[in-house]
Amino acid sequence: MKYSIPRVVVAGLKGGSGKTTLSLGLLSLLNRSGRKIVPFKKGPDYIDPGWLARASGRPCYNLDAFLFPGEVVAASFVSHSMGHDGALVEGNRGLFDGMDERGTFSTARLAKSISAPVLLAVDCTKATTTIAAIIRGITAFDRDLVIGGVVLNQLAGDRHEQVIRRAVEMYTDARVVGAIRRQGRLIMGERHLGLIPHQEAVDVDTVIKDISDLIEKSVDVSAVVDMMDSAPSLDAEQNIYGAKAGIPEDEKVRVGVIKDAAFQFYYPENLNLLELEGADIVEINALMDGLLPDIDILYIGGGFPETQADILSGNTSLLDSIKHNADNGLPVYAECGGLMYLGESIEFGGKVYGMSGVLPIKFIVEEKPVAHGYTIVEVRKDNPYFEAGLELRGHEFHYSRITELGNREDLKLVFKMKRGGGIRNGYDGVVYKNVFATYTHLHALGSPEWVKAMINVAISYKNQ
Repeated sequence: MKYSIPRVVVAGLKGGSGKTTLSLGLLSLLNRSGRKIVPFKKGPDYIDPGWLARASGRPCYNLDAFLFPGEVVAASFVSHSMGHDGALVEGNRGLFDGMDERGTFSTARLAKSISAPVLLAVDCTKATTTIAAIIRGITAFDRDLVIGGVVLNQLAGDRHEQVIRRAVEMYTDARVVGAIRRQGRLIMGERHLGLIPHQEAVDVDTVIKDISDLIEKSVDVSAVVDMMDSAPSLDAEQNIYGAKAGIPEDEKVRVGVIKDAAFQFYYPENLNLLELEGADIVEINALMDGLLPDIDILYIGGGFPETQADILSGNTSLLDSIKHNADNGLPVYAECGGLMYLGESIEFGGKVYGMSGVLPIKFIVEEKPVAHGYTIVEVRKDNPYFEAGLELRGHEFHYSRITELGNREDLKLVFKMKRGGGIRNGYDGVVYKNVFATYTHLHALGSPEWVKAMINVAISYKNQ
């Protein structure tokens, strides 16, 4: 079936080229004008989608052809875009950068898979006519890719801008639709994983307003809208979720989800699919809540527990409640930061902070990445969640590493890493009773087994 969806992919020549600033400004301005634009992020990122969602006023969804099949990428795009006025997709890294020299899973391939024009942000630092050569090379490199417009970024002044504009006009067919001056200060804070999550940023709305003001005076937004409206009809399935299960209220399960400044990394699709399968989501704040509520399973996503470690470790009431319930069989599924929270301690900045102690694991946060990239895992041992022999695709990105892993008979590592680092010695996924904790993040659109596992384990616990 064909769908008419105004759309654009915002891309750059590399990371840090300005595509997030451009995307945020455009989303905020279009939202302010009354045009409802759905944001998407290419790749498995969590932090940028949080900012994009805040700027647009609606959830941001990930598009990742490694984590889920190509037809699901298009179906997810259509399903989440329908009923709105358009969609904006922020790419990642450089336009053609992928997993290999062929650019597999690159932003360019994603743009072509959804037939979207590309708005290219180009860092012009200490260059003039060379920018025209780069743009000409990009358009010649892949003639099936539509470069709808170019935004010149990091310009030193009027003369710098005019020389580049004339060179681009003289040597390429690309249209310059924006020119952004070099800023004297960082508008958005940064940390080792990139941007600071918006949940931790000070005065988020002011930051977004500053960005939108910058884009409003620097970019021809009407030209970008025309570019979006020029996108051709897209052929794809619309509904990736299916019909909502008609489950009676008394048969639903309660899924506790820790959401606060320490734990923010959740794919909205994961939570949506849990709800469609009969889950009631109960949000928990690990920084403020004293006891676990009445739940059938606890889900702890990733985040930055180290930056909130003093508050987390000080909330001993919740830490003790989690340990008591986990020891007594409460199902707990934890990813990355959640894994760290279930350990005995986190060492960060020269200090050691006590955590829940559900798992006999100690962590230290390093200054450089310990593991970063896509993962492929094979389930090697029996566990309450996944069948042995199952292969799953995910990703990991963490600066923490394990300094001590207790040798207990009631613990086992069940994920064999076919790609990626994992916890230790090529394994990930530590299991204790009904606890499953892993560095690997799974996306429910590519790993539907995850949703079934969460619901089934919760039902089993509820019926005990």
